[in-house]
Amino acid sequence: MLDKIVEDTAVELLRIAATELPVEYVREMERLMKGTKGATGKAQLKSILDDASLARKNSWPMCQDTGVVAFMVKVGDKFPIKSELKEILTKATRRATEEIPIRPNAVDMLKGNTNDNTGAFLPIINWEMVPGNELEIIAMPKGGGSSNVANHRMLKPGFGMKGVKQFVIEALAAAGSQGCPPYFVGVGIGGSEDLCMLIAKKALLKPFKVRNPDPKLAAIEEELLGKVNELGIGAMGLGEGPTALDLHIEMAARHPASLPVGIVISCWALRHVKAVIGPRGGVKIDKSV
Repeated sequence: MLDKIVEDTAVELLRIAATELPVEYVREMERLMKGTKGATGKAQLKSILDDASLARKNSWPMCQDTGVVAFMVKVGDKFPIKSELKEILTKATRRATEEIPIRPNAVDMLKGNTNDNTGAFLPIINWEMVPGNELEIIAMPKGGGSSNVANHRMLKPGFGMKGVKQFVIEALAAAGSQGCPPYFVGVGIGGSEDLCMLIAKKALLKPFKVRNPDPKLAAIEEELLGKVNELGIGAMGLGEGPTALDLHIEMAARHPASLPVGIVISCWALRHVKAVIGPRGGVKIDKSV
């Protein structure tokens, strides 16, 4: 049945996300390790790469913090299943907790840990209705350390892009080593106080090292990535090697009186994987998203 295919696929996505670091990130860190002069920086990058290799080989989570389970979902208006998807993804989250296994990270403030990664508003599911008859699911579990250094500010519109750039650098400097660099950085500009954070998270999922199609934003991405790396935080915050591997910007229209800016930071383990499910149950998994 199609609902079982969706559930099984979501479990598999969470397994891949937890245990397989995307190959393009591995290759980039291998390249940067060769170019890192200090022994400390080289050692930190080697430890990350060794960890990623062992996780992939043994299907073990690459970090003890397997994150809060989150899905980005695009539902085709002609896909047969719609309202049932929330419960299906919740069941998949419970199964993944036991079967992979992933650490139970859902805590009810009054009752304690739910022990299955589900609870009020968890798993996090961001929905989008789109034309077509397919279902797209991106699993994106995100750890607490990097989430804790996310940042948000409602700038005065007069600050403009200069103010946005300054805030990004300030936010990364404040993050320091706390989120386990080298980082991936998503910047959301405009919209509202909540939308800017959502599009910042979506910015993290843009193709690795592919710049914004708007040449002006592409230039700003390159500029900010360079300046973030000039901070000298380095791999695991020890001052050597890369501070950030990539930075992407997503921009929305805004109110004339507001300039919301959201910054979402991922640790070196930017975990994500996508599947597209057809109306008859065909499944295509894309590990590069």
